[in-house]
Amino acid sequence: MNEPTQANAVRIVIVDDHPMVRERLAEIINREADMKVCGEAEDRPNGLEVIGREKPDLAIIDLTLKRSNGLDLIKDLRAMHPQLRILVVSMQEENLYAERVIRAGAHGYITKQEATRKILEAIRMVLAGKVYLSDALSADILSRMVGKSKAPGSSFELLTDRELQVFNLVGQGFSTRQIAEQLGLDVKTVETYRARIKDKLELKDASELLRKAIAWKLDHPTA
Repeated sequence: MNEPTQANAVRIVIVDDHPMVRERLAEIINREADMKVCGEAEDRPNGLEVIGREKPDLAIIDLTLKRSNGLDLIKDLRAMHPQLRILVVSMQEENLYAERVIRAGAHGYITKQEATRKILEAIRMVLAGKVYLSDALSADILSRMVGKSKAPGSSFELLTDRELQVFNLVGQGFSTRQIAEQLGLDVKTVETYRARIKDKLELKDASELLRKAIAWKLDHPTA
């Protein structure tokens, strides 16, 4: 049986806003005889452009990108390139975001703190057509599916992806106008999201929303 070569290696694009992370991931991947990195990007627009041009087999995406959000990129890619396999490699907490990225269209989630062998395992599993999640999260999801634990696990899980983005930015001290600019929305839309968040989290007013968001951000610094 012939050994795999770079000529027939699976092609991978990395979308991450940190050059050192992209460099490290590319180094890990390019050591494998049957894989190669064919492109890199730091944000959503460049990610769409590189993936559209290179037509990779797999996209590795971080959730925090320059001037953009990885969840939005995943949803775009799901619509534009339905055959593309997507693996999220992120600093964000798995129990908060993993299910969200799977619903958005990704095929796996692994944190950057994991060992090299685990990241390669996740890449190969996703390329093989499977879904990669940690054993602990898989067990938790299965338990909820069969009714052995409460669902959702916390009130924050009631928030949609966009509502969580807005809540996160409120916790960082951004004003409604700044959040609108950050997410490419109009001010009234952001006000609507803020109202929905207050309803879902049972908060009385804007001051209580701000206090709750700041406290949440302190507990979830990488979110």
